[in-house]
Formats: sequence, structure tokens, C-alpha cells
Amino acid sequence: MGLSRSASPHIVHLAHTTAAGGAELALKRLLDTKPDWEPSLLIPAEEEENVFVGVSTSTGGVRQLSGASRSGALRALGLGTRLMVQAAITRWHPAVRHSDLVVANSTRSAAYGALAVLGTRRPFVVHLRDHISPEALGSVGYRIMTRLVLPRANGVVANSRGTLDTARRFLHDDAVVAVIPSPSGLGRLQQHSRGEGPLRIGMLARLDPWKGQLALLDAFAQAFPDSDAQLDLAGAALFEHAAFADELRAHAKELGIADRVNLLGHVHDIAPLLASWDVAVQYSLRAEPMGQNVLQCLAAGTAVVVADEGGPTEWVRHGHNGLRVTPRDTGALADALRRLADDPALRQRLSAAAVQTPGLLDDAEIAAIHAGVYRDVITLASADRRAAARAGRSTAPSMRTVGASLAALQVPDPQPVVARTP
Repeated sequence: MGLSRSASPHIVHLAHTTAAGGAELALKRLLDTKPDWEPSLLIPAEEEENVFVGVSTSTGGVRQLSGASRSGALRALGLGTRLMVQAAITRWHPAVRHSDLVVANSTRSAAYGALAVLGTRRPFVVHLRDHISPEALGSVGYRIMTRLVLPRANGVVANSRGTLDTARRFLHDDAVVAVIPSPSGLGRLQQHSRGEGPLRIGMLARLDPWKGQLALLDAFAQAFPDSDAQLDLAGAALFEHAAFADELRAHAKELGIADRVNLLGHVHDIAPLLASWDVAVQYSLRAEPMGQNVLQCLAAGTAVVVADEGGPTEWVRHGHNGLRVTPRDTGALADALRRLADDPALRQRLSAAAVQTPGLLDDAEIAAIHAGVYRDVITLASADRRAAARAGRSTAPSMRTVGASLAALQVPDPQPVVARTP
């Protein structure tokens, strides 16, 4: 194992679902760039929707349950069983056994990926797309990440500085860390002039209660009670949130705005959609780690409004390339929407500055940065193994660590399990 075998390292990417979530779309874009490594993609089972069409994929294992990490004891037991089965299948998969690096694309794939590489010297990288907190991950998910996954990781790629900060204390001192925005298809987006028609406001996010669609409905109704302004909600109801779409329709009817609210479902080609919006809103009800939607709206030159917390604040400067409003305050959001509706010059100024936001990279540029991080992890892990061999010690934990890690998830507050011997 190592770079000496090949100019391009063999990297296995683990994805726990083929549904078109943000993490899955980001991985598809990354692999579509034909990156500077030899990729293999492993998924447990193919869903009805397969975002990875066109990507060479190996399928094997058991379907991973949605939302199990924040459910009751019985479902959590089902989660644990499925993780163990998937970990065993992943561990012995030929692609993994002959890989230079294993990369987990999500918290769920990180859970069974960490189990799969425990007791081996296989370098392991985790993509962090969620804050490491019980609120974001659920109590079981939080324990898995902090007591099993992050202590085992040789490297992490976080989607924002805020996301990385929530994980740092659980990582080894020598773990490679990087903050890299997710591939968001920005190279296919460009600023367009809005045509004639009523003011159009939009939110690009999967339909999920915490993403803030209900709050946006309230703010929109408050800002435009008697108007021809339109509101587009673009995003699918994934991960067992199908009933939420009906809740949104019912709430829009209660507010008297149903005829001006459009639920568009998942939109494959977002460029024409963003070009039709005057204002784009990100208003998640808890701190957003870093939505790809914010970067996409900035790159498209859409005037953006974001909640003043989390990853989006690392990109949006208030009054320069967007507006930041108080989180969880529909009145403040309504005021921002009215301000933009009443001031076309402000919208134009924010739009012009949005496309000039520093750091808006296309997918190939982001893939090149990933390649450097992956190579650093492989090189440092190889050097660590050589140093350990000279010192007569092992860099791989005992397989007893697997049992200890799983046991730690069942007790209230044990010390984190460090999956690496000194």
C-alpha cells in the first residue's frame, strides 16, 4: 500500500445512499472531474433514485436507515446491526483491501467505514458536512462520531471553518485537516439579467423542517401580504420527510399565499432557476455547516439573504455581497425581503459583488485541492508506519478496540475511545 505502487493513488469513496442529497451530489461532481487519483465508489444498496449514474460503482451490503441516529432504542439497535454488517462487507471488499486510502463521504458512511478500517493500517479520511453536535447528529450519531470515527481519522475535510472547529477536540494532534468547499457545479453558473415579471424569491434546499421553509413562508406572507411576488421552494423531500411537503402546502394555504408558492421538487439544472430569482434565501433553524446552495447563489449573481450564523457567514459579508439577518426571527427576515423588494439598486449591487466573492472555485479546482490533501494523508500515514516499524511498535489498534468502541456508545459519558496505540 502506498504511492510507490502507482503515480495515482487508489482511493475508495464510501457513500451510504444514492439519493440526491447534498453530500451525494458533491461526491458525484467531484468524481465527474476525472480527478488525479484512481477512484472506486462503494455503496451499500441502490435506492430508487441513483445520483451516481455514470460513475463506476460497486454495490454490496444492507440499506442504511434514514434518521436512525436520532430515533428510539429499537431503531438505534437496527442502526447498529446494519453498521456492523456493512463494516464487515466493506472491510473485506477487494477495492478496500487494495486501496491506498478510504474516504467516507458522510457521517453514516464514516460510522461503518471507521469500523471497517479499525485494526488495519489503512489511512482513513472523513468528509465533515455537519456540525459535530448532538443537535445536528442525534445522540447516537454524536457518540459514534466522537468516540469512534474522529479518533480513528487520519484526516478530515470540513466544509467550513465552523464545522472543523466542532470536531477538532476529538481528532489526533497529527490528523491532517482541511477546509474545502464542496463541489457545487459553480463553473456552470453565471450571472444573468432578470427578465420582466413579478419579484421572485427562492430557497434551494431539501425539504426538511430544520432547513427553514416554514419560517420563510411566514416571512414571505408578512413581507408581501398583497403582492404578486412569487416564492419558489426548490428541493426534494428526502430522508423520510415526504409528509413535510404536505405540511408546507397546508401552511401556505393557511397564510393565504398558496397561489404564490411553488414547490418545485428536486431541480437537476439549477442555472436557469437561479437566473430567474431576484433573491435567494438560506434560513436554516440551526447553524448551517455550509450549504452548497449559498455558494451556488453567489456564483449565479443572485442577491442572497442568510441567517447570521454558521458556515454561510464565512462567505457573505453583510451589505457587500448579501444580507445577514438574525436567526430564527421571521420578522427580521421579512424586513430584509421587503428591503430588497423596495430597492432594485441594492439587489443589483449585491448581485454584482456576489459573483466576485473570493474563493468561488469550479469543481476541477476543488478536486485538485482534494488530491493534495489525500496525498498528504497517504504520505504521512506511510511515514508513520515506517517510523513505528523502526521503533518496533504497531500503528494499528488491536481488534479489541472495535468491541470497546461499540460498548462506549451504550454508556452515558465514557472517555472517548482513541483508536490508535501510542
